[in-house]
Amino acid sequence: MITLTLAEVATIVGGTLHVRRDESAETVVSGVVDTDSRNMQPGGIFVAKPGDTTDGHRFVGAAVANGATLALVEHLVDEDITQIVVADVVMAIADLAREVVARVRAHGTLKIVGITGSNGKTTTKNMLARILQDEGETVAPIASYNNEVGAPLTMLRVTDTTKYLVSEFGASGPGEIARLAGLVNPDVSVELMVGMAHAGGFGGIEATVKAKTELVHALAPGGTAVLNADDPRVAGMAPVAEAQGNDVVWFGHAPTADVRASDVTVTASGTTSEVLVDGATIPMNLKVLGAHHVMNALAAITAARVLGIEPATSIARLETMDLAERWRMQVLGNDRVTIINDAYNASPDSMAAALRTLAQITEPHERTVAVLGAMSELGEFDGEEHDRIGLLAVRLRIQRIVVVGSAARRLFISAIGEGSWDGEPVFFDDADAAFEYLKGELRDGDRVLVKSSNAAGLRFLGDRLGGLFS
Repeated sequence: MITLTLAEVATIVGGTLHVRRDESAETVVSGVVDTDSRNMQPGGIFVAKPGDTTDGHRFVGAAVANGATLALVEHLVDEDITQIVVADVVMAIADLAREVVARVRAHGTLKIVGITGSNGKTTTKNMLARILQDEGETVAPIASYNNEVGAPLTMLRVTDTTKYLVSEFGASGPGEIARLAGLVNPDVSVELMVGMAHAGGFGGIEATVKAKTELVHALAPGGTAVLNADDPRVAGMAPVAEAQGNDVVWFGHAPTADVRASDVTVTASGTTSEVLVDGATIPMNLKVLGAHHVMNALAAITAARVLGIEPATSIARLETMDLAERWRMQVLGNDRVTIINDAYNASPDSMAAALRTLAQITEPHERTVAVLGAMSELGEFDGEEHDRIGLLAVRLRIQRIVVVGSAARRLFISAIGEGSWDGEPVFFDDADAAFEYLKGELRDGDRVLVKSSNAAGLRFLGDRLGGLFS
């Protein structure tokens, strides 16, 4: 974070400053800002956020022990640290993030990219950050820091020398992206796709479109919307950008895309394609598995192109990435048994893409095994979407379907109803039972996909299976 005095912080967040006796209102802070006391460093600001299972106020002492200089609190805590009392610490860090970014932007060359979409946000964010980091100081979210807490905490990592801020914007309901993106008003807004992820929270696909369009509305004057030419719902956002006087550039497979891909091939060692841009054809060889990640790469290349980075340079940097993110198409195991751990998150679109990738990378003499858990936040669409995935798994001729958890039982029943062509699907109540079964079931030549939403916890099952064959 930039350097601020305690008095400035208090004014920005609208709080009451309680200064420790050996400090003054002019004492400066410039360290890390975090809700986790374990991440504190000397000079840091600890945010005592109340939670569902615990209360950050209980950990102010631990933050002090780790060097925190200031605590943002909702009530005074009996600890030897300067405190600013605010009505809501989440609103306070949003206000602080807005001001910090505005100050850096006002006197520097900071460029801001916002990314949203039903799938692919974190992978695209990581790809773009990989491209940008060789150009100058780049701040991007850790893991999926894309909500009302994570997004401001990421923004607060900018310094006076930061050249690029990449912000990932998730949402569980209308208005959330508008609030978060409105803190920084990106120079470039990237819209990946609109699918069924979190549709339950939005109330349907049209409401989801409206919510995702909030990022285009939030563009800074003179900004650019980077849109998916293959998704009609995203393409429909172009008039919004144009009405604001902003530019639109396109990525995708469609011939109208400014940056497009062709000849996509997926193997167990990676994903290859040709990228057509500015009249040139550039081969791209990604180590990341999955045809769907080509679209994420195109989005990152297009955003970087808007920022003045040549596509060939971007592609060369993307080809150095071994992994998009832990638990996202992460390849584990060995030459005998391959485990693809993609269980950090799941939506109907990403589940389908992962299953297709499993089928694509498996040779005729090998066996496909899909270990599947529930997809979260689908609301009234939950049943039909789990049905659809169960049917798809069978139609892709996945040879062993292992369903885990009661929330995914509908998927299991649908797969049975469709009729697996090589053995009946099996169901287990929990990951431990599934692990015991798979220990005896997996054999040489198996390609195993582990896929579920985060809440299902199958990412840890994927890690355990990878450990068996490491």
